[in-house]
Amino acid sequence: MQHKSQIVLFQSPPEPCSYLQDHTSRNIYADPLSTPTMGMYNQLIQKGFRRSGHHIYRPHCDTCQKCISVRVPVEQFQPKRSQKRAQSKNLDLTTHVSKASYSDEYFQLYEKYLNHRHKDSGMDNPTSVDFERFLISDWCDSLFCELRLNGKLLCVAVTDHMSTGLSAVYTFFDPDYEKRSLGTTAIMMQIALTQQLSMPYLYLGYWIAESQKMTYKSLFNPQERYIADQWVKCTVKKLR
Repeated sequence: MQHKSQIVLFQSPPEPCSYLQDHTSRNIYADPLSTPTMGMYNQLIQKGFRRSGHHIYRPHCDTCQKCISVRVPVEQFQPKRSQKRAQSKNLDLTTHVSKASYSDEYFQLYEKYLNHRHKDSGMDNPTSVDFERFLISDWCDSLFCELRLNGKLLCVAVTDHMSTGLSAVYTFFDPDYEKRSLGTTAIMMQIALTQQLSMPYLYLGYWIAESQKMTYKSLFNPQERYIADQWVKCTVKKLR
């Protein structure tokens, strides 16, 4: 099918859903046979799309609409107690932002994270090619936002620099430091960077109410969710 602004979209065949048991999933992709552009990406992220590797996609399942794109209007963001605690745990960490690229240091942390968090999932035992294919794209303005402890790399938040803000693509961290709440701290770092750049939104990707893996996304408030082809402001009142 063809988008009204001449972006050609293709739908994938159904496959088992990664988040909900007994569900199948399908995506629509911006023309996978041509090289995307940042202009295309900036346009589609407003329609609930997201990047994975070289591809821009959005869930488009036949009987399910539970994947909801979420973004945080960063100037209105109000951290919860748990998020403040996470920041307090990590005041001794330093941050650094660089252009997304491959290095052995990045890859070793990525490999350690996947082998611990996604053992026997098909994502474990990645290769350097897997790393680059999934996280880096030569057409995309991507950043690696680092957290370090005395020079030791603990966490990398892969972040795309969009025209309306930043998009959180993927975060990986050292599982030996899991008690530091590095995933939450990485999002707080990305919110702060978005504010520093005077940009309105941090895009958090997809949220599914029934998926415990995605509960953390609902805790960043206020937020906007892409529902029925429009962004709707939503605040979750549960305090943590």
